Amino acid sequence: MLRVSIALLLILMISAGFGHPSVSIIMDSKGNVYYSDLKQVWKISTNGKKTIVVNGVHTHELFLDEADNLYGEHLWYNGEKANTWGYYVWKLSPDGKLEKIIPPTEGFPNNYSFVRDKNGNMYLADRESKCQKVVRISKDGTKTKPGDHCLENIRWMVCDAEGIVYLIDLHDLKKVDQQGYVTTLAKDLPDKKFSQLFVDPPHYLSGLSLDKQENIYVADYSGRQVKKVTPTKQVSVFAETKIPWSPTGSLLAPNGDFWILENSMTNDVRVERITKNGKRIIY
Repeated sequence: MLRVSIALLLILMISAGFGHPSVSIIMDSKGNVYYSDLKQVWKISTNGKKTIVVNGVHTHELFLDEADNLYGEHLWYNGEKANTWGYYVWKLSPDGKLEKIIPPTEGFPNNYSFVRDKNGNMYLADRESKCQKVVRISKDGTKTKPGDHCLENIRWMVCDAEGIVYLIDLHDLKKVDQQGYVTTLAKDLPDKKFSQLFVDPPHYLSGLSLDKQENIYVADYSGRQVKKVTPTKQVSVFAETKIPWSPTGSLLAPNGDFWILENSMTNDVRVERITKNGKRIIY
């Protein structure tokens, strides 16, 4: 009994150290999958082989353009004495060329986003005031804040090709159309498990993904589940992960396979693929 209690205590202590994971798992036009473990960016080729394609980068989000160029960030802390942050944005071409498209800069990328529509507009959160809003940045750099609805705590977001944004507002899933009209699609999505007792409330929900039918897949880190929310606001558990793993991002492939980016209590990262036939494959 003592051993069980000690083991449980260790689990809870480790879980308390959970921070800010990577949330992106994306697929290029050839079927290669990319994800970050906050130390490097990995590629899973169509034959299942894993390789590192960008080393030494602390990347939370990834983006692929129509030409299969891969984009990400590198974020770092300058120590307690300086108490500042820095970042740069990198681009990896399909031919393997790696370049910095935004040079090392102090602070956070508050004028750049990996959430984009087909026209190249970028979408990010304005958290400078209590009344939070979505900011749209056009190709020429013009910023707009569609609508007048205040959001409480914008977390992760995704958008479709037309610029409709889906986002996590603390524990709720909301939709923001091109005019800024806000619709709540699902409230109180987290289903927190006891083993996740010390996960902070802002981290209960993680990455979002969309399919072609505008269904939204939400990684519930606190509940070890990926939830599916339909355009008609129907919520269901689409997939579950086993302890000590929890989902932080997901991807529905064109062939029907479902890919899950998973984070453990010790902050290890892996990818799980659930084939359309139900077979589970670990990478």
